[in-house]
Amino acid sequence: MRGIKVGSAFGIPIRLNWTFLIILPIFAYLIGGQVSTIVDVMNEATGIGIDPAAIGGGFTPWLLGFAAAVGLFVGVLLHEFGHSLVAMRYGYEIDSITLWLLGGLASFTEFPEDWRHEFWIAVAGPIVSVAVGIACYGVVLLTPAGADASTGANAAAFVFGYLAVLNVVLAGFNMLPAFPMDGGRVLRALLARNQPHAQATQRAASIGKVFAFFMGLVGLFTFQLLLIVLAFFIYMAASGEAQQTTLKAAFEDVTVADVMTDREDLHTVTEDTSVADLMDRMFKERHTGYPVLDGDDLVGMVTLDDARSVNEVERDAYRVADVMETDVVAVEPTADALTALQTMQEHGVGRLPVIDRSGELVGLISRSDLMTAFNIIQTGGTPRMISGRQHQPEGGPGVF
Repeated sequence: MRGIKVGSAFGIPIRLNWTFLIILPIFAYLIGGQVSTIVDVMNEATGIGIDPAAIGGGFTPWLLGFAAAVGLFVGVLLHEFGHSLVAMRYGYEIDSITLWLLGGLASFTEFPEDWRHEFWIAVAGPIVSVAVGIACYGVVLLTPAGADASTGANAAAFVFGYLAVLNVVLAGFNMLPAFPMDGGRVLRALLARNQPHAQATQRAASIGKVFAFFMGLVGLFTFQLLLIVLAFFIYMAASGEAQQTTLKAAFEDVTVADVMTDREDLHTVTEDTSVADLMDRMFKERHTGYPVLDGDDLVGMVTLDDARSVNEVERDAYRVADVMETDVVAVEPTADALTALQTMQEHGVGRLPVIDRSGELVGLISRSDLMTAFNIIQTGGTPRMISGRQHQPEGGPGVF
């Protein structure tokens, strides 16, 4: 998730996603518009004794709404630092913490597979939220509020009292077993004690999607758009992480060399090939991308999209050199197969040339190769069966 870097702490960059800039004033408006109602609930539930008349006039409610909204996201930030610092204690690297529409997101470069690590990393966030709530309530107890107190004292009691309740609610809500929320990760950690990590992920994700479905229904019938958005995010995130974990388990110990099309079986073109001839070859050979060679040297990659950029009537006049991509992303044959897939996704390409350490082209790996390998592994195949398969022409993008 991209965002604007606004600082860092403990070596972790802190970013603000553009959605945060939208949701912050919305939260401030919603809280400010309900100050009197919130005061009544807080006084009845906690006995704080805030005087609604002292903070109900002029711009005071809107200032309180803004302060409470900012405080809420500070609590969310501390929650994410709880996860991150424990993860760093176990040796995991944190890419960044981003505040966005639905709160906060700590981006790990690698998710823990040790169930003990995941358990303590997951519970650390809610523990911090509860601690923040207790600290805020402590401030309330030290702040005199009521009709005899000043406006400032009543305002402070309101903001910190509201944050005390909200941080505890945040902790409880996050502990729902709706993977990939904190409670869902705790559930996966407990399941992974006596079953494979991938299987535990699939089960936790299934439970998370059920929770997301009912959460969406509640949001729909109560007209709470944010709850619907959260349900959608949980459902998609659970599906995505379950798929990623399945892929990682399937491609464990499988290298690019096991999956790639070897150099001797590779279809290539030269820079002087006309775009019209290239299109004919694509049609006959059912390939949508070719390495471009100058002798034995790789000089670029050309794809169907590149060829389509030339008008049909001009394709005889244009050469591959005119349309090919020269800034080529490559992968080594010893790299993990999953690394190759992730590289394709990051760069938006469907195939990667495989270059050994001497700089020589030794093969090509495509999404179709990875899809075939995945299907073979899922049916009990081995890397030997993958590397020994007959290469099939590339089809569509497949499931990746």
